[in-house]
Order: sequence, then structure tokens, then C-alpha cells
Amino acid sequence: MGMLCSVIRFENLHELKRLCHWGPIIALSVIAICSAMAMIDAVLWYWPLDTTGGSINFIMLINWTVMILYNYFNAMFIGPGYVPFGWKPENSQDCMYLQYCKICQSYKAPRSHHCRKCNRCVMKMDHHCPWINNCCGFQNHASFTLFLLLAPLGCIHAAFIFVMTMYTQLYNRVSFGWSSVKIDMSAARRDPRPIIPFGLSAFAASLFALGLALGTTIAVGMLFVIQLKVILRNKTSIESWIEEKAKDRIQYYQTRETFIFPYDLGSKWNNFKQVFTWSGNPEGDGLEWLTKEGCHQYSLTVRYQAIEDYSGACCPLTKGLRTFITTPCTEEPRISLRKGDQILATRGLKHWMYGDKIDSATDGNFAFVCITLFKLQCFISILQFNPKLISQIHYFSMLPNTKSVKQNQALVGEIGVGV
Repeated sequence: MGMLCSVIRFENLHELKRLCHWGPIIALSVIAICSAMAMIDAVLWYWPLDTTGGSINFIMLINWTVMILYNYFNAMFIGPGYVPFGWKPENSQDCMYLQYCKICQSYKAPRSHHCRKCNRCVMKMDHHCPWINNCCGFQNHASFTLFLLLAPLGCIHAAFIFVMTMYTQLYNRVSFGWSSVKIDMSAARRDPRPIIPFGLSAFAASLFALGLALGTTIAVGMLFVIQLKVILRNKTSIESWIEEKAKDRIQYYQTRETFIFPYDLGSKWNNFKQVFTWSGNPEGDGLEWLTKEGCHQYSLTVRYQAIEDYSGACCPLTKGLRTFITTPCTEEPRISLRKGDQILATRGLKHWMYGDKIDSATDGNFAFVCITLFKLQCFISILQFNPKLISQIHYFSMLPNTKSVKQNQALVGEIGVGV
């Protein structure tokens, strides 16, 4: 695939600072420990290089390591792609559909969101991943997903080496009694050709590496399944939250409208091809998106108003046990609020939301806040269209600049989807 032929690009040397973070340090340490111990165990004690199988096994271990690191660094240094500073749509009338980011001094392109950690508006933002110390988005989604696939596969191979090494080395050294287990490390081993004896320290190191490999397989494997669903549905984690709130609103007001997610291209294969291509580059430019027929691109904004004070504590016990237990595991700060303050929410969890305080000194300072503190206030478009839809938020998708404002107004009245 062309993805394997691309070259890691550095915007500047400051990108190397991404390595100086607990996420990459832990991730690279786990990769190094599992890879090194698998090679050592295989060469010294399980499958020597003087055999055909041993040579093939060693090459496979090196191949796993190279591919894992390649996609990991691609995801980290290529990055998700950012909305250019000062960007605005070619058609100035489309600005009325878009939010404006005061930090980036630009309009937010469809599907883009501002990341406080990256301090940029990220194209097709899914989430900020601490393990790569960068966002997962438009440009690095394929590399990030390949890393999530290759890491568990490599760890499964390494775990097999660890298990077989410990089994073959301890086969004649372990004796089971009625109430105890004895390990005699001085006993004869099955393979009488050790270069370095398999001692207690080697056993402990192999056992530790096995634990890391199994833990990584489970944890990263689950993340891969999540990202695969995101790709096949063409729906980011943020957009899933938006859809959930849209359906909740329709159910609450018992409207007859049906929410239609605009970016699902109708088949999993078409959605898959938007991320994975033979050229290695995702389809499109990250600013304009293919959508379902009969839709046009539109921006969703949900406004909430605080109904009680909030100190900004990370784990607020006073806001209920569920809110305390489900506090986000993130480095993002919390916004302190007074009763009556308003928030523009862009995404969130069940009991927390991520947004920006409106009309205050913190304007543009996105952070997490308790979702239990707010009541929904509808965002009303400045366009004058179907009065029945005025009191609702709308989420549309169509390639911009393809319709005039009057045509768009007509479409809104015909195909508007209550959110």
C-alpha cells in the first residue's frame, strides 16, 4: 500500500518535542521491551538462528517492530491536518453556517474542531490521543489505525515466543508436590546448547514482557475495533456524540423528523476508501466532504446555560456520584462557571461535555464541564426558513458552494433534520 511508501514530514524541529510526554515514553518503552525480549528469547533459548524456522521467525519479529514504529511515528509527526490560519470558505455567504475560532482566527471547516492541547482547529477530529501526543484526524487516521492493528498482532507473536521459551526452559525444572511447586534452575534443560543460561532473571524478564504483551493486545485491540467502526461508519467519536444528542432531542420533543447522518456514503467500502487509499493520502482536502445525495454541509452548535455554580474541580463529589465516577481521563482542564454562564458544546460524554464559555475572558478556551449543570438552549440560524424548524438545530451536509443561498433555504425547509 502507498501508505508504506510515504515519508515522515516535520513541519519544524519543534515536532520532536512531542516525544517528551508520558504517552510516547510509555508506548515506546512497551514496544522496545516486548520487541527486545522476544528477539532475545527466540535467538538464545527457543528458536536459534542456525535453523530455517528460527531465521524466518527473527525476520518476522524485526518486520513487526519496523511496521509498528513506522505507523506510530507517521501518526505522531504527520499529524491530523489543521485548518489553515485565517481560513474562510470561498463563498462568503457560507460563513453564516460556520463557527469562528478566535484562537486560530479562522472559520471552522465542516467536521473540524479546536483542540486545546494542539492549540489548532483539527480537520475531521476524532480525539486527542495521549499515546501519540497528537490528535487523530484527517491525515493520520490511516496510520493511527494501522498502528492499532499491527501492535496487537506483533504482541501476539511476541507472547507466543515468551510462552514457548518459558515452557521449554522449565519443562525439566519444575516439580509439583501435594502442597508446593519446586523450580530447580540447576536441573538439565531440554536444549543442551545454551549460549547464556536461562536463569531466574531471564525468567522474570520474560514473564514481565509477557504481561505487557497480553495487556497491550487486549487494550490496543479494543481501540482498533473502535477506530474500525469509526472508519466503516464514517462517523468520528465527536460526531457520534452529536448524533446521540440529536436523537435525544427528537425523542424529547416527539417530532416526526428523522436524523440523517450526512457523511455516511452508503456503504462500508466507500467509507473505508475515504481513509485508506493506494496513494497513502486520504481522499479530499479535509475542508470539503462528500455527503449523501440531497444534503449540504452545515454546522451544528449546541448552546447550554448553567443552572448552578461549578468550581471547575476535576472530580466534583457535590455534583453526584455518577458525575464523579465518569470524570474524563484526560489532561484537559475544567471551566469554572457561575449560574447563567453559557457554553457552546462541541462534543462530550454522558455526564461531561467539551466546549467554550461564551462572552467571557475565557472565550476560545475549550475545556470540560459537568453536563449536569446545563439546560439546552437552541441555536437559531439567521436564515429565515420554515418556521416549524426555526426552534430546532439542524445538521446538514452537502458540498458547499454548489447551491445559492435561496436554494439552500429551500432545501433546509424540505430536508431539514431536527437535532
